[in-house]
Amino acid sequence: MTDQPPADRPEGATKTAVRTIKVPEDRQGQRLDNFLLGQLKGAPRSLVYKLVRSGQVRINGGRAKADRKLEAGDEVRIPPVSLSDPEDRSPPPTGFLQRLEKAIVFEDARLLVLNKPTGVASHGGSGISHGAIETLRALRPNMSLELVHRLDRDTSGLLIVAKKRSALTELQALMREEGGTGIRKRYLTLLVGRMPDGTMTVDAPLHVGLRQGGERHVQVNAIGKESVSHFNVLERRGGHSYCEVRIETGRTHQIRVHAQHIGHPVAGDDKYGEADVNRRLREQIGL
Repeated sequence: MTDQPPADRPEGATKTAVRTIKVPEDRQGQRLDNFLLGQLKGAPRSLVYKLVRSGQVRINGGRAKADRKLEAGDEVRIPPVSLSDPEDRSPPPTGFLQRLEKAIVFEDARLLVLNKPTGVASHGGSGISHGAIETLRALRPNMSLELVHRLDRDTSGLLIVAKKRSALTELQALMREEGGTGIRKRYLTLLVGRMPDGTMTVDAPLHVGLRQGGERHVQVNAIGKESVSHFNVLERRGGHSYCEVRIETGRTHQIRVHAQHIGHPVAGDDKYGEADVNRRLREQIGL
């Protein structure tokens, strides 16, 4: 296969050379996309996925998917790409830096925990220059910070960030061991309508598509990926239900789309909710 020509280099950008990197032992088990993001500092996630999908990134001479787990000793070929020079990238605004610094609720030598506000993306990309991880890296420039997991942009809550590779792998393993000694992830949400008593399990595959203009939209579709959510009502008030949600899978917009699917969309959700209800909530309580 011949190398595809790199895109025209924008002013102020640096073109990297073709590289073949042997995966070190401390990167064993890391996803290919996250490994590439670490190697291509400043590259948008969309570019990394494009390089992988087009076959320009190779592992041991063969094509691979973005979610492939690397093994120590794997040889990863990285094609030439144009990246903006670090000094040409604008830093996060001072106010945003201060806001996220204040939102750090725990920190030690191995990890930090951020109480991520709603409206803040976990990472940059798709027109977002500075997500939570990019801003935290600006706040802690001498540390190698990696997201342990992600939260949707419109979801607030605790976001765990590892400072060491060993902490990253241990925490991700604990998240896969839900229950017992594992990490229990729970989400709280206000749904429109009165949910029935008990726990409602939604087992409905989700497919990510694109609307005109490139907007990402998720819907229940048989061709989608397996997705399972469990909704448990904690309280009902008026025409709404306050629920705790446990998810077995972590698909994009999973809770929001599953809630819409069962006829109880998330209150205030402008993407998957009910416009009339949302307008009424804004007028009444500013939600």
